[in-house]
Amino acid sequence: MPKYQAAAYLRLSHANDRETESDSIINQKKLVEDYLANHPDIALVSERVDDGYSGVLFDRPAFQGMMQDIYDGTINCVIVKDLSRLGREYIETGRYLRQIFPAYGVRFIAINDGIDTANEHMGDDLSISMKNIINDAYCHDISVKTRSALLAKRKNGDYVGACPIYGYQKSEENKNRLVVDPHTAPIVQDIFRKKIEGASAKRIADGLNALGIPSPMAYKTSHNLPHPKHGFADRPDARWSATTILRILQDETYTGTLVQGRQGTYNHKIKEVRVKPAHEWIRTENAHEPIIHKSDFDLVQRIIRLDTRTTPCGDNVYLFSGILICGCCGSCMTRKTNTYKDRKYVYYYCPTGKKNGCSHPAMLREDELVNCVLDSLQAHIANVISLDELIAHVDEDKFTHELLAGYREKIAEIEAQSAQVQRFKTTLYENFIGGLLDKQEYRELKDNYEKRTGELKSAIQKLRQEMEKVKANRSERQKWVQQFKEFSAITKLDRKAVITLIQSIRVVSKTELAITFRYQMEYEEAMGKLAQNKENTPDIINSPLLPATMHSGTDADKTAKEAV
Repeated sequence: MPKYQAAAYLRLSHANDRETESDSIINQKKLVEDYLANHPDIALVSERVDDGYSGVLFDRPAFQGMMQDIYDGTINCVIVKDLSRLGREYIETGRYLRQIFPAYGVRFIAINDGIDTANEHMGDDLSISMKNIINDAYCHDISVKTRSALLAKRKNGDYVGACPIYGYQKSEENKNRLVVDPHTAPIVQDIFRKKIEGASAKRIADGLNALGIPSPMAYKTSHNLPHPKHGFADRPDARWSATTILRILQDETYTGTLVQGRQGTYNHKIKEVRVKPAHEWIRTENAHEPIIHKSDFDLVQRIIRLDTRTTPCGDNVYLFSGILICGCCGSCMTRKTNTYKDRKYVYYYCPTGKKNGCSHPAMLREDELVNCVLDSLQAHIANVISLDELIAHVDEDKFTHELLAGYREKIAEIEAQSAQVQRFKTTLYENFIGGLLDKQEYRELKDNYEKRTGELKSAIQKLRQEMEKVKANRSERQKWVQQFKEFSAITKLDRKAVITLIQSIRVVSKTELAITFRYQMEYEEAMGKLAQNKENTPDIINSPLLPATMHSGTDADKTAKEAV
């Protein structure tokens, strides 16, 4: 009967690109079988395989199973291909070899390293220690190189994650690039659309579950796609939840911006994940095709930040939720419904009240408030559109044309100076050869010409950058103006219009509102630009298209006060 009951322990780390073919599980098995054929005193009881596990840590499932067999007395011998298969961490590997195995009477054999603890001449303590140190150093070297390679890829805009987020998949042509998943991207778009329309995260999740649409984890599991251990799901049944929806709504990846390096470990031996500060994140704009427009994403972030309480039945977010505030104490106004003689009345009031410090709490009927805000919004949209037409006229006929012409003239002058310096530089060597200049004079003049050339190139580059800013000025204006133009035909107030165009509605009194529209600073800058050109363009400034002078924001504020 064999004296030793052995376990063959086999390990391979797929994450390690430098693992050789000889380290494959099949080759390790073959090596152990050949060894046992010549050692009849050892019987193989079990094979323990950790395929895809690093040797740095010892919480590997197969390794822990083998240790349990040792504790239970099932085996008293461990066979590995070489010492690195047992582990690559110097201190922990030494603890198993010098303390744990001897304490349980376990014979340890590392075939290729010639280590057999049953024979004191086969692998002395110093030899084992040196091999452990080398294996540990090897792990450190691989860790440094891997981290450097991943950092370089991230800075280059390459996607280095293992599990693409819901809505994307890895490109078949380039695994470091994300492409839109045609099956799930429409669902992501629908989630954003419903949020903008006022639906709560819970309502969106319930709607997706009712339609039988698989959650991100369920979808990836059913399609055998890589997915995180916990995925987007926060429920054991992997159904859609409010948390899942919010994670999707807050992920900037959907705008085409790749944000990587948000988490990391301290080193290759400590696997505890730490969240890095935002300034250490690596961002790459336009890294892949966007699923959600940037303006829609920014709008959703603003919606999430607001107080978005829903109706008791959980349908939609209230029309003015997070927008309507008391002008006296700054509290968010509360919506309340009363029924009197079979008629329902909806109104807003300040929850603080006089008892709690609000000196002038106001109360407004919802129908009157809606009509007032709608009138104000329609007036402001008309003002913005008119202003854009005037600014476009001034930009094209005055500002842009003259400014760009001035920049082009300056660039032409500098280019002429640069050409002259180049001509001087060309004749410099000829003068040196002809004896007109000595060596020191030649070098000094050459250095001066090169320095001057660099300064002129830098000046040209800066002027061209300024030209691009001027050209982009109108496109930037068009972005915020387009937000208002989108609602130019508005006849009914909805949550999307309120949250997109209005920053806040301050209730000054029962008969007075102060509405702050979004992009107010851009609006005022545009008005200032027209005012600067009043003397040069009197016909434009006196045009009936120009809105009246702003008071407390815009003319829309006056409309609001009168309407209430």
